[in-house]
Amino acid sequence: MKFELLVSVLKRALERGATAADGFVIEESEGSASVRMGEIETVTHAHDQRLSLRVFAGRASAAASTSDFSRDSLERLVDEATSLAKVTAEDPCAGLPDPEELIARAPDLDLEDTAGEELTPEQKVELARQCEAAALASDPRITNSEGAEHHDRRTHYAYATTHGFAQGYGATRFDVSVTPVATQNGDMQRDYWSSSARKRLRLEDPAAVGRTAARRALRRLGARKIKTVEVPVVFDPESAASLVRALAAAASGPSLYRRSSFLLDRLGAKIASPVVTIVDDPLIPGGLGSRPFDGEGLPTGRTTLVGAGVLESYLLDTYSARKLGLTSTHHASRDGSGVSVSTSNLMLLPGRDTPEALIRSVKQGLYVTELIGFGVNSVTGDYSRGAAGLWIEGGELAYAVEEVTVAGNLLAMFATIEAVADDLTLRERTVAPTLKIGRMVVAGH
Repeated sequence: MKFELLVSVLKRALERGATAADGFVIEESEGSASVRMGEIETVTHAHDQRLSLRVFAGRASAAASTSDFSRDSLERLVDEATSLAKVTAEDPCAGLPDPEELIARAPDLDLEDTAGEELTPEQKVELARQCEAAALASDPRITNSEGAEHHDRRTHYAYATTHGFAQGYGATRFDVSVTPVATQNGDMQRDYWSSSARKRLRLEDPAAVGRTAARRALRRLGARKIKTVEVPVVFDPESAASLVRALAAAASGPSLYRRSSFLLDRLGAKIASPVVTIVDDPLIPGGLGSRPFDGEGLPTGRTTLVGAGVLESYLLDTYSARKLGLTSTHHASRDGSGVSVSTSNLMLLPGRDTPEALIRSVKQGLYVTELIGFGVNSVTGDYSRGAAGLWIEGGELAYAVEEVTVAGNLLAMFATIEAVADDLTLRERTVAPTLKIGRMVVAGH
């Protein structure tokens, strides 16, 4: 941990006239190996380090960052940031959190893989090959591949303030993924699957990842185009998670104080169906988004964003909370030199129905398996994205569909969620089960 370096940087900032300062150091090493059709494409290894510094001169602030930890570079960073803070206009909301709010002792969330030796590049290549080979061997219609990859990352975080706070933690992440291509009667379709975990031994078997990716590609063969209709839409877990991400972005402090959010002034209001409860829980042991404290040293804890359809909380760091006259929800993150807001393990909590039951409840509609583009208006909530998936006919998945657009308004969409399935899996930082929206416009040709 770079605590000594951070403390010396902060001490120099005070000596140069800063009234307060904080610093965040990230040290990261990562490596990957990718193959395509069994042949090695790339093998990489990289090491990165970054120091992000904030200095305050009264209520004026400035931020700077560097990846050069030499003495001259750090002294220059401090001097320039401090000088800039002194000539910057004051902001009554600027400043560090109150010292008594900082975490006293960071909990161990089991975020770091300390068992066994690091994999060699050859071993990473072999795991990627196993993943791709399983996809290719699963069906003769899997004729090609856009490649498979094994990736790992080891990160150490250290945070310190001029209040005397200094804590840190380590984290690891491992990923394996593949994108196979299926071909039939001149039709060519691709799909993707992956597994991610904090501990290497908790990764899904690479061959199982390959077979899942192959099944996903195969079910897209023979995709048809449809005419524009208004029907029920069932979102699979991956596409449902993107709806949760869009809602969280609208609930984040910067969007709110800039008045660019459709959730402005809706705290405590009903914004979704009663079956919708969304929580952010950074304290899940081994969670991909877990963290013992936020980017300002504040203790993290479970936040209910939406409870039974009611917007119970925004997502705030110290600055955005002060701007809005609220209290920080401890969602600060360090992004570059400054502080932003981010979630940890964001989840739409599961319901009681199975995904199959949701599909059986639809006489005619769309089961979405992929969303394309970024058609979300954060101010109005208007939603329009390209989609692909499977057509539901008589409660059964009938045939693949492509080149359609699903459109609506996020508030109306969340209000008309009729059911949430029981298939929640913590595959990523933001997750959701399968869900069913009562009616949406599905635009075809």
